Amino acid sequence: MNPHQPTFEPEITAFMCIYCGYMAADTASALRIQYPANVKLIKLPCTGKTDPRYILKAFEEGADGVYVVACPMGNCHHVRGNVRGLARVERTKQMLDEIGLNGERLDMFFMSGGQGKTFADAAREMTERIKELGPNPLKNGSSIFARTGE
Repeated sequence: MNPHQPTFEPEITAFMCIYCGYMAADTASALRIQYPANVKLIKLPCTGKTDPRYILKAFEEGADGVYVVACPMGNCHHVRGNVRGLARVERTKQMLDEIGLNGERLDMFFMSGGQGKTFADAAREMTERIKELGPNPLKNGSSIFARTGE
């Protein structure tokens, strides 16, 4: 690594439900559990509302990685919202692979509101993964929607 070159600090967007996901982030803060400051939190009513266009737009706007934080399987406040969210995340990962952006830049984690450490661990895991993958190739100004036809 060149000592004169700044180290890559990835920009990460985390979509989370207002129940378990956001509460886990809040628990991490309340317990003073540190996680990378490069994670931008976006609340959703439920991860079942995760739309592939939101994820793609996050990448288009410069996110190097995106993840979704949902209630544990079988414990969604909207019954099966997290199952719908997972299906959409998996579909979007395939789209990212198809357009050459790498589906590994996207992931989904399941946790309850009291799992602040788990939330912090997910943020660290995504940050380390994206550091290894490198910057989002779309940061050069190209549009993801031109590639997907959305």
